[in-house]
Amino acid sequence: MKVVLNRDACIGCGACAALCEDIFEIDNEGLSKVKKAEVKDEEIELTRDAIESCPTGAISLEEKKEEKNA
Repeated sequence: MKVVLNRDACIGCGACAALCEDIFEIDNEGLSKVKKAEVKDEEIELTRDAIESCPTGAISLEEKKEEKNA
């Protein structure tokens, strides 16, 4: 799974970084930043908690797209 963050929607409340410090951090602009976009299976539950805690809905998870060989 891949973490997607809409920085335009982020208000920098810090809930995601507090819940999931291996995935998120607050940058020098005071907004959330994805530290590690690819989420391992064992990190998905905590990442979903961070998504649910985001007051603006700025975070989502997407399925990784399989690369197709030509």
